[in-house]
Amino acid sequence: EDPLARFIQYYQLSTEESLLVLIVLAPHVLPDFYDTLIAQYLPEGGNFPAFGGVKGEHRRTMLPTGETALFILAGNDVQRRLQLQMLLSNEHFFVKQKILYLDQVKSGEPLMSGKLILDQEYVEMFTLGQISIPKLSTNFPAQYISTELEWQDLVLHEQTLTQIKEIENWVNHHHTLMNDWQMHKKLKAGYRALFYGPPGTGKTLTATLLGKYTQKPVFRIDLSMIVSKYIGETEKNLSNLFDKAQNKDWILFFDEADSIFGKRTNVRDAHDKYANQEVSYLLQRIENYSGLTILASNFKNNIDDAFVRRFQAMIYFPFPKPQERQRLWEKAFPEHIQLEHNVDFQQLAQRYELTGSNIMNVVQYCCIESLAKASTTLNFPAIQQGIARELAKEGKRI
Repeated sequence: EDPLARFIQYYQLSTEESLLVLIVLAPHVLPDFYDTLIAQYLPEGGNFPAFGGVKGEHRRTMLPTGETALFILAGNDVQRRLQLQMLLSNEHFFVKQKILYLDQVKSGEPLMSGKLILDQEYVEMFTLGQISIPKLSTNFPAQYISTELEWQDLVLHEQTLTQIKEIENWVNHHHTLMNDWQMHKKLKAGYRALFYGPPGTGKTLTATLLGKYTQKPVFRIDLSMIVSKYIGETEKNLSNLFDKAQNKDWILFFDEADSIFGKRTNVRDAHDKYANQEVSYLLQRIENYSGLTILASNFKNNIDDAFVRRFQAMIYFPFPKPQERQRLWEKAFPEHIQLEHNVDFQQLAQRYELTGSNIMNVVQYCCIESLAKASTTLNFPAIQQGIARELAKEGKRI
């Protein structure tokens, strides 16, 4: 039941592949593993060039290189060393899936002199038995999002819910479709969906619920950390994101996506040229991503046509109708609040055109006011006051 044993069994690793994983994992468990080993053979000090190895940037002990692995597995047997190099080639699944690979070396230096790198998630899985959620950073411009709500708390039009169910079915069964049914030969990897409609209609909540019920982490992409005014930086940031997410079965959620997925323009200057290149690069990376990608926008027409053609689903989140607004009101208040007899949710739903987000803002205001007054009862005028504050933000009146 050990995570490393399960990994070896799942991928049916050969002896050499298993040893390669152990070679790169060793200093993560015993930092001075290789230094101690070499000291046994060179007790008076000195170099052992054939063994390879490099010093870490933030540590004084030795880290293994490709040369280290070849020496341990093949010694000086040239033919065997050449065969084993295939374990670190771009065609091996270790490298394809970014599990284990060689660090880049300067031009002209032997490829095998690169440091062996085991993806941090696999290091955590093999040593701690679990993988921590990556944190928002410049190297990973996305934030993990979740919810304690359930599907029954989501109020949407019936047609919208049906389309959401189709996405849930894909997440649950796409591995069987692509692998067991061999459809990877005919279908492109991944699933791309566009959620569009007015703000506050449930697009983000739907994405988090999809993750919750399919047991897939959902990451909301922080576009402010991706888009850069410097040439090439936007592509670099996107590359970091997709490289980290590849083969992880994560759900990537791009909120306000039209800010980066917007329509390409006619090239009038260098700025337009590079802006169009960014959109083209993004299109390429999303199309190659094997998981679920969700783009959210207030307006479908703001999204570049090249993206639109590649969506498997385009789901409209309409402004809630009176009967849907009534359900939102009925679900919104906590059990601690007692509503007076003059509170009529049907009347509220008919009279005030509010989204689910608007309604929750009103409920929060009313609850805070009740707590401040040390009261657990709420009447119709108090709710109307909360509605008036919410509408005023949009320049409207009751």
